[in-house]
Amino acid sequence: MAQISITVNGKVRKADVEPRLLLTHFLREQLNLTGTHLGCDTSQCGACTVLIDGRSAKSCTIFAVQADGAAVTTIEGLAKDGQLHALQTAFWEEHGLQCGYCTPGMILSAVDLLQKNPKPSEQQIREGISGNYCRCTGYQHIVNAVQRAARG
Repeated sequence: MAQISITVNGKVRKADVEPRLLLTHFLREQLNLTGTHLGCDTSQCGACTVLIDGRSAKSCTIFAVQADGAAVTTIEGLAKDGQLHALQTAFWEEHGLQCGYCTPGMILSAVDLLQKNPKPSEQQIREGISGNYCRCTGYQHIVNAVQRAARG
């Protein structure tokens, strides 16, 4: 067992974990933060995307012990003071989701994109979310949502 301390959605969380425990499983099973989804078990789909120290990362590729000392943001921690994040609102307003399974990871990837490039082109948005698969929407509404959030 290894002791870890991770700040998750602004709250320090300490736990003893098996060294092989994936961050995804730590978030879902030990912290009950089920917005982080497991979609493929091969790190291809992006449904497990979270922010680690402000940068998007697929949590199914990271052991919880590797996140020791880091700040992790999940979809549950994106809203502040009861107000949805601009991307959450934009996804709602632009119908950027259907089944919603990919949505948390897609939104967190878009947060990272907009932090790096606040006014991305459509092509840059498509490239920025290319590590996230959506099997429902055809992506145009997702792109529209990111563009809307970028406009403010």
